[in-house]
Amino acid sequence: MTEGDGEANYAHYLLHKIHLLPHDFLALPRREKAFIMASVDLHIEAEKKAYHKSHR
Repeated sequence: MTEGDGEANYAHYLLHKIHLLPHDFLALPRREKAFIMASVDLHIEAEKKAYHKSHR
């Protein structure tokens, strides 16, 4: 996730994937947000790899 406001992009993703309200995500301590953002990045990367593997 790189375009636009970084935290807003993650808040949008989390709203749709796990129904976490943006204000709840944005209110988290910095370290917790960083952990969640890194986890989202890993999840997206795994999804991309699985997609490319299945569409060869």
